[in-house]
Amino acid sequence: MMSKTKRVLALVLTVLMAISMLAACGEPQPSSTSTTPSTSASASPSSSADPGTTSNVPAEKVTIKWMVIGSNVTDDSDVMAAIEEYLADKINIKLEMIWGTWAAADSERLLTSLNAGDPIDIYFTCSWTPNEYSAMARRGAFVRLDDPNNNLLEKYAPGLFESLHPDLARAAVTDGAAGKGIYAIPTYKEVGQQYTWDLNMTLLKKYGFTVDDITNYYEFGPILEKVKQGEGKDFYPLNAEPFVMERMANSNDLVDAESLLAFYFDPVDPSKSEAVIKARYLTPEFEKYCKKTREYFLAGYINPAAANGQTMGPARTAAQDAAAYAIGTEVYYPGYEYQTGPKRGIEVVYKPAQAGIISTTSARGSMNGISTASKNPDRALQFLYLLNTDPKLFTMLGYGLEGVHYAKFSDDEVIRNPEAQAVYNPWLAGLGKLTQLPRIKGQAPWSVFEDFNKACKGTPILGFAFDTTPVKDQYAALVNVRKEFADALTAGAVDPDTELPKFIEKLKANGMEEVLAEANRQLEEWKAAQ
Repeated sequence: MMSKTKRVLALVLTVLMAISMLAACGEPQPSSTSTTPSTSASASPSSSADPGTTSNVPAEKVTIKWMVIGSNVTDDSDVMAAIEEYLADKINIKLEMIWGTWAAADSERLLTSLNAGDPIDIYFTCSWTPNEYSAMARRGAFVRLDDPNNNLLEKYAPGLFESLHPDLARAAVTDGAAGKGIYAIPTYKEVGQQYTWDLNMTLLKKYGFTVDDITNYYEFGPILEKVKQGEGKDFYPLNAEPFVMERMANSNDLVDAESLLAFYFDPVDPSKSEAVIKARYLTPEFEKYCKKTREYFLAGYINPAAANGQTMGPARTAAQDAAAYAIGTEVYYPGYEYQTGPKRGIEVVYKPAQAGIISTTSARGSMNGISTASKNPDRALQFLYLLNTDPKLFTMLGYGLEGVHYAKFSDDEVIRNPEAQAVYNPWLAGLGKLTQLPRIKGQAPWSVFEDFNKACKGTPILGFAFDTTPVKDQYAALVNVRKEFADALTAGAVDPDTELPKFIEKLKANGMEEVLAEANRQLEEWKAAQ
């Protein structure tokens, strides 16, 4: 396997050398520009706390275990060995990664492991997994990093938060078991989020449609009908991720990890929205969505696999990879079209369904918390600090080893080896500060991230997090009710005229209105404290 990998890299490097020789004989090459932001004085560690200072390196090596999701890694031995060697004279740790995929079971495993008090030092956490950040902080699962009695951030990560987007730092503050403070390190990626329609323009143009024809969800019928007629009965033109599609159709965002509550925002200017929380499934907007989606489902526009949480993801990905769709859903990632178009062999356009927003959900979209079960929280934080300030370390963890997993194309661009990437492909946005990395050739420049973040607008409830503890019994029961009905309804697989009333009746019987009242009570309290 490895000998074949090296032959592939050798070929890649030979091609790159030839390209550079030809370029040297032609026009002068522009000087390369580093994509790594300069470190401000406030973000520079003092010598007494610098984890990279040899004189401060602990004599005893410890193992730091980190559990993440979203990755495709089956062989990390070479990378971990190189990282251990690199860190030997910095913080002297051995890193052990526990790589999870996007499977629901891997997401649940984070919570199961935390609850069990497993000897794991760092956990991925966020606003949308079962081990939701604020809930875990309240439960005492994560170490408070800015505890006034033992401020680990000041000791081991000085200036780190000053180098982040201000809304990331703001959203990291939450009410936890050790008081209001910071319980996880956000990863610096896109701060906002934008719901977009994933358009297969190659196919849409074939049937005479332009980007301007794609307006809003409730008017897709004629477009989907024409594509379906042309492509055949086994073709599903609407590549649905139903829960996302509902938010796109109705301009709302998550308030809680289980999607029971929603914040509806102005699609043009989210900052001007009314600061109120609604029970998603009790709204007339949800009923309207269900009826239209049922119409699309019966017409054969939506793959029946979308109605099952276990089959939806694989079916959606397969349709994307095969370019077997006309319109899909996507929570936009800046520059995504640079990657997906070439990969699918089509022209891909991401058309915004609404303006981009910065919400608590998006700003807490990717974080890493240190477990209170960790025996070495100081060393764990030293590692996270280095990961977010040392481009070489992050490049090794994110891309692998130069000459094995990737080759340099220029000072700030790399070409990844497809064979090596097949066994080592971490989810970069779940790890650390993305702008430290050299770009993959053909990827959007990191300035696209900055422009995207500047264009997104904060919602009036940015920073608010609902604490379900006062209504925990009702909330737990409601989650089970949602699981019984919501998948099928949001995919259009069942008749909303009969199933939605049953769903609403069960929600009300199990305390939905009490949970909603508690959420808005907390919101009013939060607003008064701002």
